[in-house]
Amino acid sequence: MAGLTAAAVAGVAFLAYQASASAPPPAQLAEPGSGKSPAAHATHPPKKKPEKKKDVFAVPARSGAGLRVVYALGDRRVWLVDEQGKATRTFEVMPSTVSPPPGTYAVTSRSGSITGSDGVQIEHVVRFTNVENVVIGFSAAVDGSMPSPDPAAGKTGGVRMQRADGDAMWRFATVRVKVVVVP
Repeated sequence: MAGLTAAAVAGVAFLAYQASASAPPPAQLAEPGSGKSPAAHATHPPKKKPEKKKDVFAVPARSGAGLRVVYALGDRRVWLVDEQGKATRTFEVMPSTVSPPPGTYAVTSRSGSITGSDGVQIEHVVRFTNVENVVIGFSAAVDGSMPSPDPAAGKTGGVRMQRADGDAMWRFATVRVKVVVVP
């Protein structure tokens, strides 16, 4: 039994030594009641606050009310928003070489399947404005591609999305549905 007690005392002594070796020197400790904080200990860098993850379903502020498509130019993202103002779907898009200015538009026409201004076969085309004689609308490439547009190849107005997102846009954005473009 004495051996077990001696081992326990030795273990406690070792842990006490480790604790005292990692404690800051007395000069760095605050005096009780002084109102001063202890100095930072060099072996413990300040912890960074975890970054808040952006809620992608949060509809951009100042994007209107009611049933609408919201297109955020800076985020390269679209939200399909129901009558209560809740996003039913959101997804990333690839902008075209010509972008619409921020504002409120409406779906003017739709086409099931055509060849885009870049020569790519596209489907579920939802048009909502013209800028610089370029028709602007949402579409999905039949081959599923979403490459960055080449400005040297000319002005294009197709805002591309994945095919599944194009299907959702097609069902949602009928003629006269509001499209709100935000910065």
